[in-house]
Order: sequence, then C-alpha cells, then structure tokens
Amino acid sequence: MGEIPESHPRRSSLLARQKLVDAAAEGLLADSAMIAHGRGEAFDYLLGEQTSDSARSAIREASARLLTAERPVISVNGNTVVLAGEDLIRVAAVVGCPIEVNLYYRTPERIARLLTRLAEQRASVAGGPAPDGWSEDWAKAVSSVALLGDGADGSIEGLEGARAICCTNGIGSADIVLVPLEDGDRCEALVEMGKQVVVIDLNPLSRTSRMATVTIVDEVTRAAAALVDEVVSGHAAQGDWDNRAALSEALDIIAGASASE
Repeated sequence: MGEIPESHPRRSSLLARQKLVDAAAEGLLADSAMIAHGRGEAFDYLLGEQTSDSARSAIREASARLLTAERPVISVNGNTVVLAGEDLIRVAAVVGCPIEVNLYYRTPERIARLLTRLAEQRASVAGGPAPDGWSEDWAKAVSSVALLGDGADGSIEGLEGARAICCTNGIGSADIVLVPLEDGDRCEALVEMGKQVVVIDLNPLSRTSRMATVTIVDEVTRAAAALVDEVVSGHAAQGDWDNRAALSEALDIIAGASASE
C-alpha cells in the first residue's frame, strides 16, 4: 500500500485494513477476517466513526466490572490481536488478568502464531511508558500478564466443535469475560454458564450485542484505548446497567446518520 497522507479523512481505517492484510499473509487470521472487518466498518460509518457518549458509558461500566471481578479474563481472536492487542495487554496489566486466545476457526498453528504475536506485543508494552496515572512498576505488571490458549483443557458448555475449546484457568473459571468481536452463540453460552460478558461490537442489532451483559458499541481500537484510561482511573460502577437502553441509544445514532443538518 502506498503512503497515506496524514490529512486523509480515512487514514486510520486504511491503516487498519493493511494491518489485517499483512496479518492474513502471515497466517494469523481466518479467511473470513476481512469480511468481518468490513461489516464492522459499515456500522462505524453510520456511527460517525467516533466513540459516542453511550459507548463511553459502557466503557466505564465495563471497566468497573473488570476491576471488581474475582477472576476476569480477556478473550481475543485474530483481528483483535492485530488491531488492539497492545492496548488490551495494557488493560490486562492494570486489571491483573490473563489474556486467552479463543478462536471460531481454531487451528494449532493459528493459536501458536497469535500467542507469539501477543508475546511480542507484551514485550513492547513492557518496555514502553506506563499509562498516565499509573504509579506502580509498569514493566512488572505487564510481564505478569499470562497468555493462554495453547494446550486448552476445558470446554464452553452448550457449544460443539473446536469453538467450544477453552482453558480451565482462563475462560473456564472466569466470572467476567471481555470478548471483543465475539460471535453470538459463544456469548450466549458464556452467559448461560453464569458469567458476565462484556463485548465490543459495532452492530447493536447483533445477537452478541443483545445477549451480552455490557455491550460497547464502538470500534475495537478506539474502545480498547479508552478502556485503558478507564481502568487506570478506577471509576466506580454507575449503578444498575441497562444494556438495552445503551443499544437503543446506538440505534438512534444510526437512525439519524442520514438526517440533514
């Protein structure tokens, strides 16, 4: 891809696409990864390609729940690792939780490659600056983030095939799971197991969005970066969370996208 001018209005989107193209060539992604990304982009257009007030409220709620959970886990797939891996490592370092690679199209090779990429990202984050407001040993906190997925020995109840596979010391024993870019069946199964599920999904009408405990209707890189700030700030929960109301607010934004100014 040629150089994209800083002034290009869709520079971030084009750079994200290229990251996925490169990662697919390295064998990190499933063949359908670009389809999933394109579907999300379409919703992001309608949401104004910015984090809405309702998404920020969901991010704050998610942060509070992650910080107060006993066994939080962050579950990632290929697209998430490529687009937002470093910020999710920062979240995991602050919260003190593991990250588990959990794939819809699971192969040992992809699991291994994604764990290698996460390890590289973890080293980069550990060697970089701590988030604003963090006062403890940053390198130690980041280095302690466990990366799970290889040798998975558990199963998500209610699912069949490879996508049910999980780690018992990760998703299997979690009380809350942050699952960016999730699929609806797995989200529903996790909720049925009694777990809180926080998802990042640009489609407020998806089964994932409707089944989750807290849905952040936002693009994954923006949401992950904002979540870092929130977990460091340590804001308290906002009270009774109404996920349906949050989804309705996102739908109102989409409905008004074509309204004339």
